[in-house]
Amino acid sequence: MLLGTHTPKLDEKGRLILPAKFREELDGGVVITRGQENCLVIFSTAEFQSVLDAAANAPLTNRDARDYARVLMSGASTETPDKQGRVTLPQNLRAYASLEKELVVIGVGKRAEIWNATAWNEYLTTQEAKFANLDEEVTPGVL
Repeated sequence: MLLGTHTPKLDEKGRLILPAKFREELDGGVVITRGQENCLVIFSTAEFQSVLDAAANAPLTNRDARDYARVLMSGASTETPDKQGRVTLPQNLRAYASLEKELVVIGVGKRAEIWNATAWNEYLTTQEAKFANLDEEVTPGVL
């Protein structure tokens, strides 16, 4: 399970050192792709297969499903962490997420997200207030 907030730095070669707590789950290989809110998403190879299976089961007649699959899959990059736990973030994905040296990597259960540090802090400030004031159940059975 991928949890927590981490603040690694992007090196001059476009590499990210995966948080130590994430490495065991991701050491067999990862898929990095575009996420919503202009962040990147990291899946283990096995978890990404589940995403592929779900996309394959969406009806081809649904334009939103086709569009989503195209954007998600066209940006996907497979990477294998090196012995130091580093993965290379392709330039097109770094540009999509406006990634510079300062990053935030968050664990979101079965996936991790990579954010531009400024964008994450702005997002979190907005979302924490909404989170604190939720009056109804967002996810059935949770809180």
